[in-house]
Amino acid sequence: MEFTLLLDPHSPVPYYQQIYAALRQNILAGQLVPRQRLPSTRALAQTLGVARATVTQSYDQLLSEGYLQTVVGSGTYVCDQLPETLLHAPGLEEPWVEPSPTLVLSAYGQRLVDFVAGPSPEPNTPISFRYGRPALDQVPLEIWRQLLSRHCRRADWLDYATDPMGYGRLRQAIAAYLTQARAVQCHPDQILITNGTQQSLTLATQLLISPGDTVALEEPSYLSARRIFTSQGANLHPIPVDGEGFDGAVLAQTPDAIRLVYVTPSHQFPTGAVLSLPRRLALLSWAQQRGALILEDDYDSEYRYAGRPIPALQGLGSGQSVLYLGTFSKVLFPSLRIGYMVLPSALVPLFSRAKWLADRQVPTLEQAVLADFIAEGHLERHIRRMKSHYDQRRQALVTALQTHFGTRATILGENAGLHMMVRFQTTLPDAELMDRAERVGVGLISAAPQYLGNSPGHEFIFSYTELDQAAIAVGIAKLASILRAY
Repeated sequence: MEFTLLLDPHSPVPYYQQIYAALRQNILAGQLVPRQRLPSTRALAQTLGVARATVTQSYDQLLSEGYLQTVVGSGTYVCDQLPETLLHAPGLEEPWVEPSPTLVLSAYGQRLVDFVAGPSPEPNTPISFRYGRPALDQVPLEIWRQLLSRHCRRADWLDYATDPMGYGRLRQAIAAYLTQARAVQCHPDQILITNGTQQSLTLATQLLISPGDTVALEEPSYLSARRIFTSQGANLHPIPVDGEGFDGAVLAQTPDAIRLVYVTPSHQFPTGAVLSLPRRLALLSWAQQRGALILEDDYDSEYRYAGRPIPALQGLGSGQSVLYLGTFSKVLFPSLRIGYMVLPSALVPLFSRAKWLADRQVPTLEQAVLADFIAEGHLERHIRRMKSHYDQRRQALVTALQTHFGTRATILGENAGLHMMVRFQTTLPDAELMDRAERVGVGLISAAPQYLGNSPGHEFIFSYTELDQAAIAVGIAKLASILRAY
């Protein structure tokens, strides 16, 4: 049976690919039938006027894909069974499968059935007051590139990491930084490197909470933390937050046996309240008396714009009742995915084993770069510069709110962190307000999802990290024009 094979000298496709495609098409079209012998590579090369190596390359590809086969001493033949024939063989097109019973999930899997994964939807608007991101255009990329290049010239980070607690030099650098900046009492051996606060919370919940245990947390509080606790089957006990933060007096009166308390004392999320020193001491005393543990999430404590910084909760006690959580997502950039936990000494072996089972370790290269970034003083200088940068934007937001709203807007938590919460006096429903704002190019984030119970409404989280002063002023002016009649 004859077959056609023409080459196009003007085509950008190499000759060996043209030959391969033509032969394959002839085989699939039946012009080359099973067991038919093909010309030798030398003969076909002479016929086509190409190098023998070109034809050999085409034949090799067809051999590897199962279209051709060689017979020693005889030649090259079309295969008896082609790949397409095998793929559509009887019984493979629609395989019969015995109907299976309903899939049985674990209790954990069942709790995740209705869980909505991923971040909450954010407004896609020219001016968005969304929270959670630092000013990425201010990241000292040139310094980061230099440090990255330094370590890329070495090969000591290519192998598996040996310590599940994390890169030793990074833990030393973090310990020194926390001791000086946050008055945390810790040794490098107490520090566990994680891939962020989410993993830190997950590990703590898996190891310390059983289904049915009670976790006390702020009301309102960080939604993602609530989701992690409930995924483990914990019962949530909300404790109200006022101007001094978490109300420990309410906690002391609860009859429940509380195993764990989750707090954000340096800049409560989302209200921004700072937990007062008397309440910090009372909470530590309560935990020691009850044998409970405290999860201290210090997510944006680096930024405080008024008053003296209050030491971390962990540093005020013996350090044995508090698990201190931190992250570099807010200080540097979110995709870095490096966080850390400062653990009570007694829990170090347990968390080390759990981390080893979870993912062995955060990538060593990024840890090594970050270790140098901290040890050489770049982190401290970056925070100092960003504190001034954010303070200007923070003041612009406060000024705009006071100018356009006066007493109709109550500003909460504006003296620390990377966001503030604003409570408006308005009759306009939150959903309608957000919709109208989006239509004029302003994105708002409601604080309502952060409440375990009913939200009082008209509360919104305003971040100022990604917007310059001009954009902030325009955004608040547009928002004021919407609310003026309500």
